[in-house]
Amino acid sequence: MEKFTTLTGIAAPMPLVNIDTDMIIPKQFLKTIKRSGLGKNLFDEMRFTQDGKEIPDFVLNQPAYRKAEILVAGDNFGCGSSREHAPWALLDFGIRCVISTSFADIFFSNCFKNGILPIVLPQEAVDHLMDDARKGANARITVDLESQTVTASDGQTYGFNVDPFKKHCLLNGLDDIGLTMEKADSIEKFEKTLAQSRPWV
Repeated sequence: MEKFTTLTGIAAPMPLVNIDTDMIIPKQFLKTIKRSGLGKNLFDEMRFTQDGKEIPDFVLNQPAYRKAEILVAGDNFGCGSSREHAPWALLDFGIRCVISTSFADIFFSNCFKNGILPIVLPQEAVDHLMDDARKGANARITVDLESQTVTASDGQTYGFNVDPFKKHCLLNGLDDIGLTMEKADSIEKFEKTLAQSRPWV
């Protein structure tokens, strides 16, 4: 998993509330177990017509936001079913951070496991960042995980809270497998000891 330390990037404004996981990645794209390749179907029903043409008004289809790495979203982002494909699709598109006033619990947890930083801020802070994001590609937001701050293009800075363990994992690029591999020496030692003491196992 890629480390998350500091990110300065284009933020796309998505003021809709209750953006659920089916909106993020519709159910017909859940047949794969690969984490890659889902970015092209991110927000599929909002990005494309039924015959596959781009909908120009959708924010991620607009030239200023095609390379967005941050989403500033409405309340209760990631609600609905618990599909892990939702953060997979966001990450594959290039989104590394989502800022909102609240997230669905399972989606929130899945983001950390997949290298995405979900940030909860008060409504007035989200409103300010949403307005900042509407300025387009020239207005870049900076997210610093180490200092736990979000800085708008005008220099206004907001602090956010993050669980210390989840912060450690993101800063060091550790998913569940990475965390296990940190204990590789202890696991190998245990297996050798077990093999000697219980060779019939």
